[in-house]
Amino acid sequence: MAPTRDPQELELSIVMPCLNEAETLSACLSKAQASLEALNVAGEIIIADNGSTDGSQGLAAEKGARVVSVPVKGYGSAIMGGMAAARGKYIIMGDADDSYDFSNLGPFLTKLRAGYDLVMGNRFKGGIEPGAMPFLHKYLGNPVLTAIGRLFFRSPCSDFHCGLRGFNKAAIEKINLRTTGMEFASEMVVKATLNNLRITEVPTRLSRDGRTRSPHLRSWRDGWRHLRFMLLYSPRWLFLYPGLLFMVLGAIVSGWLLSGPGHLGGITFDVHTLLYSAMAIVIGFQTVVFAVFTKVFATTQGLLPEDPRLKRLFRYITLETGLAVGSLLLVLGMGMSIYAVTSWRARLYGALNPSEILRLVIPAVTLIMLGLQTVLASFFLSILGLKHR
Repeated sequence: MAPTRDPQELELSIVMPCLNEAETLSACLSKAQASLEALNVAGEIIIADNGSTDGSQGLAAEKGARVVSVPVKGYGSAIMGGMAAARGKYIIMGDADDSYDFSNLGPFLTKLRAGYDLVMGNRFKGGIEPGAMPFLHKYLGNPVLTAIGRLFFRSPCSDFHCGLRGFNKAAIEKINLRTTGMEFASEMVVKATLNNLRITEVPTRLSRDGRTRSPHLRSWRDGWRHLRFMLLYSPRWLFLYPGLLFMVLGAIVSGWLLSGPGHLGGITFDVHTLLYSAMAIVIGFQTVVFAVFTKVFATTQGLLPEDPRLKRLFRYITLETGLAVGSLLLVLGMGMSIYAVTSWRARLYGALNPSEILRLVIPAVTLIMLGLQTVLASFFLSILGLKHR
């Protein structure tokens, strides 16, 4: 290992999460040590051990690495434990299964020295050895999840889940990483993007790992955890856009059917369809409100960074504004309901034509529901926004 001086002068820490990696750990450590020497950088190697029972800790100590015990299980827990113990200004993390090229860390360090906060490895640009990545991961899992991440968060990364990456320790500590499982890889990229950190990529090669046991990664379970995390961190795509779509479609169909039955391709649509379109409007409105609730809560709790658009929105959407709009909707709905009852009384409370009366009752009930929801949502949003304001 390259000689180290005062711990405060360390520039680079190489962190490897470890759980029973005795078969491959020595090879990884040798390559990492060779990199430190070739780069002539003051650094250290940290093995963040997550409860190995195969002697990995002893092997790491014999090779001169610093072993940090991380009792909380999970990939994210191991990485965060290693990060907390790291003394370097920069950290390069990578799996200890000998699939990543620890002998070629120069491009990562160069970018970090140039001022980038997060330097992602890109396996698709650097080359993937035959058999190194399962077919589903290579052609479905990674491309789809990466595409979703780029769409949801406008991230510049083309390989969201590359395990070999470098970062400025101080910058990453500020974004408050929390997840303990495999989704930690997505969280780092997502939060770095949302917090406007400087991000770049460098090509890196992926080789077949040297283990004889099965990997810790579980494709479908961990893939879902990555997707779930991205959905939860994007209220726009989870709530706002679907809600707006429901409201717009519901409003279009309702407007089409309010004056009378509609005909399309020989099919007649009547009040039954009108009822479903009204339901779409109500569900859409609820979903949009959930988007606002989620955004405010996530911002006030530090899960998402401050959003200037949210601050501007609060200038116009106040408790008083919500109460006024909700009350107006309630008055309109009640007025239409009273008119419907008056029409019924004019017929001596006898039988009515459902096709006619429901075209009055359904919009009336919809307005009453939207009015009440607006009033209640305004109070709840005001409570959520207390800390924000």
